[in-house]
Amino acid sequence: MKVVKFLVMALSILVISCATKRPQGATEAEVLYKEAQELVGKSRYIQATEKLNLIRSQYPYSFYATHAELLQADILFSQENYAEAAAAYILFRDFHPKYNELGYVIFRISESFYRQLPETYDRDLSAGVEAIKYYNELMTTYSNTEYVKDAQKRIAQIEDMLEKKEIYIADFYFRTKDFFAAKNRYEDILSTLKNEQERPRIMANVEKANKELVEHPVESK
Repeated sequence: MKVVKFLVMALSILVISCATKRPQGATEAEVLYKEAQELVGKSRYIQATEKLNLIRSQYPYSFYATHAELLQADILFSQENYAEAAAAYILFRDFHPKYNELGYVIFRISESFYRQLPETYDRDLSAGVEAIKYYNELMTTYSNTEYVKDAQKRIAQIEDMLEKKEIYIADFYFRTKDFFAAKNRYEDILSTLKNEQERPRIMANVEKANKELVEHPVESK
């Protein structure tokens, strides 16, 4: 009987200690935010989101309400929900234009679009165009941040994919004997071409396309 009482007492103490073991904070909003941070560190994103929702619903004017919005966007990013993360970061930027770490927010917007890119250049690259837009904004407005080097690398990578996509489309027109479309595409590519190894082949195809357009003007259009 004494053993049973001891076990019940020990279990009660354990439950009470677990229930009361919360981070310290000046306000309940701060405590909830710290709890959310701890849960994020353990990848317990659903529970962290519940804490953040409490802050936003019960303490909407708290100092931590703004931080809760950004942490929620970070959670979406960590969950690889990149489209939702991009929307959340953009919304945060629009509502908090004077936030002191806005360079981080812009970088995360860029990264959210970048991570939506397909593995190959022959698919939809519209996310890359959006990523470049925000990377450029980052480098223009927050040029002293630690994120600039990564932004430069990402832009170069995306631009390479976009260039390959344009060449891929022009080559398709050329193969299918749509010489008018191929010629126009190739000429646009040549004006900004970075991969100089492709230049001789593209110029040769332009000459062939011009020749076909002269010899068969009706069939080539």
